[in-house]
Amino acid sequence: MAELPAIKRRLIEQGVDLIDVGAGDADFPPPEVAVKALTRALQDPAMSRYAFQLGLPAFREAAAAYMQRRFGVSVDPFKELHPLLGSKEGIAHLATAVLNPGDVAIVPVPGYAVYHGGTVLADAEPYLYNLTPRNDFLLELDGIPADVLKRAKLVYLNYPNNPTAAVAPREYLERVIAACRTHDLVLAYDNPYCEITFDGYVAPSIFEIPGAMDVAVEFHSLSKSFCMAGWRLGWAVGRADRIAALARVKNYVDTGAFLAVQAAGAEVMKQAERIASGYAAQFKERRDAILPALRANGFEVEPPRATLYVWIPLPDGLASAAFQKRALEDVGVVTLPGSAFGAGAEGFFRIALTVPIPRLIEATERLGKVLATV
Repeated sequence: MAELPAIKRRLIEQGVDLIDVGAGDADFPPPEVAVKALTRALQDPAMSRYAFQLGLPAFREAAAAYMQRRFGVSVDPFKELHPLLGSKEGIAHLATAVLNPGDVAIVPVPGYAVYHGGTVLADAEPYLYNLTPRNDFLLELDGIPADVLKRAKLVYLNYPNNPTAAVAPREYLERVIAACRTHDLVLAYDNPYCEITFDGYVAPSIFEIPGAMDVAVEFHSLSKSFCMAGWRLGWAVGRADRIAALARVKNYVDTGAFLAVQAAGAEVMKQAERIASGYAAQFKERRDAILPALRANGFEVEPPRATLYVWIPLPDGLASAAFQKRALEDVGVVTLPGSAFGAGAEGFFRIALTVPIPRLIEATERLGKVLATV
């Protein structure tokens, strides 16, 4: 993934008509209310001062109000919620806050690279758990060896899931919370796709599950559901002592998100459900357009109920990195191979619904030509 920007630039310079469905970075414009609020905030010199870890109180309060409206979860905006420079850094820094050298963190594969990376940077040991279609891409703690659970201090979950688009039933989440309490595990619940859902599915907060506040820290982001990826703004919610620990780590490595961006985020949060539903409807249109095109071009795929991704199996024996390389170099389509998410994700590749429907269809047709020749 780190090499892709340079490869893309080289191909574009060579005149290749590149279709990028790799990164989860949609082409939709950010919310108009965010742009207007940012423009106003930029006129205020106070917004250019250090944010520090307090940040903008209005953003904390708006995020807490969203948690109450959307999930029925009441949190103290100054003790149980913390602004982040996007949820990615918060997830990484939580590992530093809760893991000691030699501790184990349970990391799903496939999964967001920050789960593994944050664990390694904390000098802890990742235990890789393979998510497969056989287990509905769910991480089952009772399937982990007892000696690993004894050393484990942290487990990462992400539903709706990147890259598989799997969703987690409530009874599954209840089992996870019970197991985390039994084994004294902190649960990092990564929830940036909770508003990108389809076909009547509504994604929960982990804090809708009784007992979750005892074990969980949940991460939210404006990047995906609100198409503000480059703005770098999110927040963490959890028990006051865990949020304080996260804030202590962050105090040494950043001085907070730009206050003007937090002001814009506060305005988005006031209308979050309406804004996100508009984007979700557009992602659904793209999903509904690409699924028949994929099937017509030789790919077997299940319709995702959430996220902006389609997780596509490859024929047995076809390496995902080899397919991705052919797709990129032969037909100019950027995808992400399963192996980019860990060895346990081999046999799949990911498409992001981040370009207009005609380009998605064209990308699918090009990928079908690659599939027909491998």
